[in-house]
Amino acid sequence: MFLRRSLVLGVSFSVSMAALQAQSPVESAQPESAPVQDTGKFVRDELLVAYAPGVNEAIREEARLLIGAELIEDVTTPEMERQNYGTIELLKLPAGVTVTRGIALAQRHFAVRFAEPNWIYTHGATSNDPSYTGNLLWGMYGDATTPANQYGCQAGEAWAVNHTGSSTVYVGIIDEGAQWAHQDLSANFWTNPYDPADGIDNNGNGLIDDIRGWDFAGNNNTTYDGTSDDHGTHVAGTIGANGGNGLGVAGVCWSIKMISAKFLGTTGGTTANAIKSVDYFTDLKNRHGLNIVATNNSWGGGGYSQGLYDAIQRANNANILFCAAAGNGGADGVGDNNDSVANYPSNYTNSNIIAVASITSTGGRSSFSNYGATTVDIGAPGSSIRSTLPNSQGTKYGSYSGTSMATPHVTGACALYAASNPGASAAQIKNAILSSAVPTPSLNGLCVTGGRLNVSGL
Repeated sequence: MFLRRSLVLGVSFSVSMAALQAQSPVESAQPESAPVQDTGKFVRDELLVAYAPGVNEAIREEARLLIGAELIEDVTTPEMERQNYGTIELLKLPAGVTVTRGIALAQRHFAVRFAEPNWIYTHGATSNDPSYTGNLLWGMYGDATTPANQYGCQAGEAWAVNHTGSSTVYVGIIDEGAQWAHQDLSANFWTNPYDPADGIDNNGNGLIDDIRGWDFAGNNNTTYDGTSDDHGTHVAGTIGANGGNGLGVAGVCWSIKMISAKFLGTTGGTTANAIKSVDYFTDLKNRHGLNIVATNNSWGGGGYSQGLYDAIQRANNANILFCAAAGNGGADGVGDNNDSVANYPSNYTNSNIIAVASITSTGGRSSFSNYGATTVDIGAPGSSIRSTLPNSQGTKYGSYSGTSMATPHVTGACALYAASNPGASAAQIKNAILSSAVPTPSLNGLCVTGGRLNVSGL
């Protein structure tokens, strides 16, 4: 078994109201936070503040007054409430108060568990299925397929023995939206049976008519907002474009159910909406028993977030894997060592994370791809990957590059394994993925497995 992460539990505790009221309103003994780096990757006038379970509105208002902040939104999800996690609020800081100062003020209040920036995340891409038979889908090929490429993920070899997935296996796509009506995607996108379009929150998750998922960036049920949702549509095609239909491309899984949680908009996405997105899938699995085996997370940026770590851990407890892009390096476009400089969310230590680097069609590590002997797990095809793209007719295709493109190959592989191994735990699926990796010289010493994805070995 491959192990790279120890399980680090999120900071969490429970207090009774009597205990809370027995304490002084303000506790100033806690050390102030180190300055938040001025990276431009967090919302400058916002703060996420988490409170202990049992803290009422009056005490939370007291903490806000201490900071001088106004409530923007209660970020607490149904999953947090079910697990007695406590409350998370998104606050607007007053003029002249920096995020660093706001954190320091918040930490002086006894009821605050933690306070942190509202980090901004962005995606990591650059700008008898015809693309498969026409030698355009190298990432799906294997050394025994026609066409052949030994550095592909070997999905074609799995398909040859009828290992094509199952409509009873679900994955979540946390990203931009996706054009679910695309000719190569529509058959494999989920329609919510628990909340039909009637203007009522039938399933009680606080979201009205989340028919195909939810747009957390726009706070509505429209998970596809037009051609700007190209990244999410491309990711979806690699995971689950309908194969064998004589059209366009084929995903790793020909049969699957995909669900959108859109949190990336034109200016990126925030920690607050990332937390809600992760919990959305955990809630669907815990309350409705959906067989959600993984989420795809082709995005990154910002610093460490305790709130997001805790959300990923709740997913872990529900046996949902979190497949994450290792990142595309810095401003110079050259891959970085994640062992030295953390890339989030792929660097979180939750045991359900699979961090994915990118390789080229000739087996080299893509020049842009981050790496890490202990913090990146495996490589997968990520350079010049052809997949679905949105247009008004839902008939467009194109090639993108990035660890964003490598990650959905792994997410699809997780779903493919789950289809043939019903009831497999997240740990079992992850171990199968990593144990079957093909040793690859360009990845030797640069990731945990030292190898690349091998779907046919699952």
